[in-house]
Amino acid sequence: MSKIRKICVYCGSSPGTDPAYVTAAREFGAIMAKNGIGLVYGGGAIGIMGTIAYSILDHGGEVTGIIPEFLMTRERALRGTHELIVTQDMHERKRKMFDMADAFVTLPGGIGTLEEIVEQMTWAQLGRHKKPILLANINGFWDPLCALLDHMRKLEFIRGDFNFDLLVADKTADILPMLQKAAAAVTEADKEMAPVAAERL
Repeated sequence: MSKIRKICVYCGSSPGTDPAYVTAAREFGAIMAKNGIGLVYGGGAIGIMGTIAYSILDHGGEVTGIIPEFLMTRERALRGTHELIVTQDMHERKRKMFDMADAFVTLPGGIGTLEEIVEQMTWAQLGRHKKPILLANINGFWDPLCALLDHMRKLEFIRGDFNFDLLVADKTADILPMLQKAAAAVTEADKEMAPVAAERL
């Protein structure tokens, strides 16, 4: 049985047009902080990223930001985090986010957010790790992605031996319980990616 101590949250550096996205980030940040769970995220101070980070800090939680040097200005690196790690590039950033997190949650976001969560799905599909992966499907934001994945399964591009567990939560309050239940079925060893495999990826 593994425990969730830190959650990596992927999300947009913009707030989006639906206020529900920012509200969900604020609510989930409070839930994480109140349960003593730290945030690992992209390090920005704007958009949904900034919202969840500030929410956790406001509720006494811990925040670790990981940001590439070239995005320090563009995404306005949040300086009030407990730890701000500046990486040389995106690959180093994503690897550090993986190493520090026990689970992955994706709030609404753009291409970068999509790319990050799909990479975790790919690693899970290839058997590189068993950390829980969850889509926070706020107001149906991730419905098109879920439909695409179902389409891939029907056409057998995602087959039984290449399938992976993907959690989908429609309500913010359901996110943490779903992650904890999934984590309970995984050992600490199963969460980790072998060093050799990591280098190859």
